[in-house]
Parts: sequence; structure tokens; C-alpha cells
Amino acid sequence: MDFLNSHLLSLILFLPTVAAVLMLFLPSEEAKLHRWFAFAASLVPFGLTLYLWNVFDPNRTGFQFQEQYQWYEAINSTFHIGVDGISITMVLLTTLLTPLAILASFNISDKVKAYFMLFLFLETGMLGVFMALDLLIFFVFWEIGLVPMYFLINQWGSANRNYASLKFMIYTMAGSLGLLLAVQMLGVLFGTYDLVALYERWNSLDPGSILLGMPVHTVKSIAFWAFVIAFAIKVPVWPFHTWLPDAHTEAPTAGSMILAGVLLKLGAYGFIRLVLPFYPLEAKIFAGALAFLAVAAIVFGAFSSYAQTDFKRLVAYSSVNHMGFVMLGIAAAGLASGTKDAHIAMSGAVLQMFNHGLSAAGMFFLVGVIYERTHTRNLNDFGGLFPLVPVYGGILIFTSMASLGLPGLNGFVSEFMVVRGAYPVLTIYTAISMLGLLFTGAYILKGIKSVLHGPLNEHWAHGEHKLTEINTREILVMLPLMVLILVIGVWPAWILDVINKAVMALF
Repeated sequence: MDFLNSHLLSLILFLPTVAAVLMLFLPSEEAKLHRWFAFAASLVPFGLTLYLWNVFDPNRTGFQFQEQYQWYEAINSTFHIGVDGISITMVLLTTLLTPLAILASFNISDKVKAYFMLFLFLETGMLGVFMALDLLIFFVFWEIGLVPMYFLINQWGSANRNYASLKFMIYTMAGSLGLLLAVQMLGVLFGTYDLVALYERWNSLDPGSILLGMPVHTVKSIAFWAFVIAFAIKVPVWPFHTWLPDAHTEAPTAGSMILAGVLLKLGAYGFIRLVLPFYPLEAKIFAGALAFLAVAAIVFGAFSSYAQTDFKRLVAYSSVNHMGFVMLGIAAAGLASGTKDAHIAMSGAVLQMFNHGLSAAGMFFLVGVIYERTHTRNLNDFGGLFPLVPVYGGILIFTSMASLGLPGLNGFVSEFMVVRGAYPVLTIYTAISMLGLLFTGAYILKGIKSVLHGPLNEHWAHGEHKLTEINTREILVMLPLMVLILVIGVWPAWILDVINKAVMALF
């Protein structure tokens, strides 16, 4: 048990990669074996994360379950990992969604072994970002996650997949360039990449002193924007969002689930873990700019979503809209750091990351379910399908209502907290964002109406095109998501307690 506790994070982090390497030795023609092996392997980190959640002490400040090993001695970079209440929430989300995405992929019949290996490599990349306590390790995992997602879109995506995967890669790599330079600068200046040490040293510099031939505040402002642009592209915040609808539309269903469920959270996590603690003054000065971008994402994301006729693009633009609320909470926390409003906004933002992961993964999966049966995502081709697929219809309405922010479901709790925290400090921005909230209702209802209600499209009622009901495997993918959506909506204290205490310690 001592060994387990002292190496728990390493096990959760590297077991998916070990499983992916083991898959190399499985016979290539056994597609069924690959599916079940990948699914079983992805359940192990999830089980270990549940144990981690159980033994994690939310009342302790600082990082827990830390592991530190020498990695790159010449530049004093160590393999240093650990979790606090914010990162453990994201680790739970990642290890929950990966097995569900793998289960959702059981219908993949082309290059099955490579597909599932990429998914397991992707899990390690995402978990590494959430656990890293060394800036260089953070950057390494940040880049590792790009590669499997690029190939998943490029090899198993829809017709326009080459364009979408290249755009995804170029956008993210362009943002990462500034991030790498800023990370290198910090390492050179302080002789360490360790986050805990850097928090203290970077913020204790005299603002009037000269650094690299420039005043400290100028250097900090440049580094601040290098970090912000890299993370804003990943979130994505308007106007850096244009890669997202293309990547989502062309990605395979499970790829979209992970892309919306976890990969977008890496950017928001970067803001919380690096931008706010490293640049409290700059975050305060530029909070208005961040809030402007957040509100633009909320409003334009909702308008764009409403304008779509492609079901998957509608859900993709909804991610821009929902992640805008995360950014609004982060902007409010930067502006009012240390106040009660900042704590509420930040806790709401972290919870919104988790909640959006559940509802967005569910929505993309449900789009995939109907696409698999009809081979179209055009909303005008559906209509009146509720009598044909009542179980699917019920699940779609339930998940849509969570995305909409219906009281009693998870989306309401987090969005209410963000608005409650941001309103006293960013009143005008928050008021304008309500316009986006109004149109959230409009595009969600448009989607439900187009698919389930109105006159029945007879094309799907008879013959070879007859629509079949959602099957047991597909219901099993949705069930854990629906249970969590309801539980957090009714009783959010179990997760908010962990988040709140970490947020208070952060400030």
C-alpha cells in the first residue's frame, strides 16, 4: 500500500502508455481483442483515480502525492508531478472520459489497433499536463497530446479531415512557440523549472529592477501575453477559435468527445495553474481584455451555434460559448484576486470545466449515434424522430438541458457561480454575456426541435433507412455521464468542496 501511495500518480499517468505498447504485441487481425484490451486498460487509471480521490485530503494546502525524479540535470529540470484540488478534478474527468470514448469507438473497423493505441497515448499526454509541477515537463506533455489527436482526425475523420487536422496542428503549434520561449526564459533566469520555486521567485522580483535589459514589468507583460495566447488558442477564445468547428466536424465521434471533454480544458487549466499565479499584476491590468474576449466567445459562440444546419457544428460552436464562461470566471478572479467574488468565480470556472466535459462529450456522442444510422448531420434531413427513437430522444433532451444550464442539472450550478462571482467586478461584461445565455437556449431548442419534433420525415420510418433505437453499448456510454450530470446538479458539494479549498489556497 505504501508503494501504491508513493507512486500513485506515476501509475495513473503511465499505465495507458504501457498498455498501448503492449498492444503492439497483440495479433493484428484480432480487432475485438484490441477493443476490449484498450477498454480494460483504460479502466485501470480510472479505478486508481477513484482511489486517489478517496485518499486525497482537501483540507491540506499545497500539492499532494508529489513525486520528483532527476530528468534533465544540465538545465536543472526534474520530473516533478503532484495534484491539488483543481488538478485532481481534471484528472478524474480525463480518466472517466477516456474509457467512455473507447467504448464509443467499438464500431471502428479500420486500423483498429493503431486507433486504440493513439487513444491511450493521448490519455497520458492529457494527464501529464494536469499533474506536471515542472514547467518543462508541462510543455513536453502539452505537445505530446497534439500528436495522437492530429492522427485521430487525419486518419479516421470525415471527408475534409486533412484540412481540419493540419489547421488544428498549425494553430496549436503557433501558440506553443511563444509559450516555449517564455518557459525557457524563466528557466534561464532562475536556474530551475520547478513550479513551486518559480511561483515564489518570479513574484518576489523588484518591479523597478532591470531584467534582460528591460524593466521587470515589461518582461512580465511580454511573457504574460506569450502564455495567454498559447492557452487562449487551446480554450479556444474568440478570435482564436476557428480551428475548433473544423476539427470537431471532421474528427471521429470519440475524438470529438475527448477534444471537447478534455483537450479544451488544457488551455483553461494553463490560465489557472500558470497565468494567474505567475502574473497576478498583469492579470489584474489586462482583466478587461480577457473579459472582452470571454464575452465575445459567449455571445458569438451562441450566435454561430444558432446559425448552423450541421448538428455537429452546432454542438462544436456551443463549446466556444460554454468555455467563454470559464474565461469570464478566470478574468474576474484575476481582477478581484483574494476577494470572495474572485473565489466564487474561480470555483465556478473550474466546476464549469468539469461540467462542460460531461455534457459536451455526451452531446458529441449523441450526434455520432444518429450520424451512424443516417449518415447525415444536416438538421434539415431529420424531423419528428421522437416516436421512432423514444429512448434516444429522452437521452438527447436530458443532455441538451444540462448543456443549456437547466436548474437541477450540473450546467446551472457552475454557470450561476461564474455569473455570481463576475457580476460585482465585471458588471457590464457579465450583463452582455447574458445575451449569449439567451441564445444558448435558442440553439439548444433549435437542435432538439429539428431532430425530434415537428412532422415525421417518412424517409427514416420505413425500409432500409428505418431508424433503429440506441443500443445497450451506447446507453452504457451515456449512463455515467447522465448520473454525474444529475448528481452534480442536485448535490455539487462533494466536488465543490475539493475545488473551493484549492482555489482559496491558490490565492
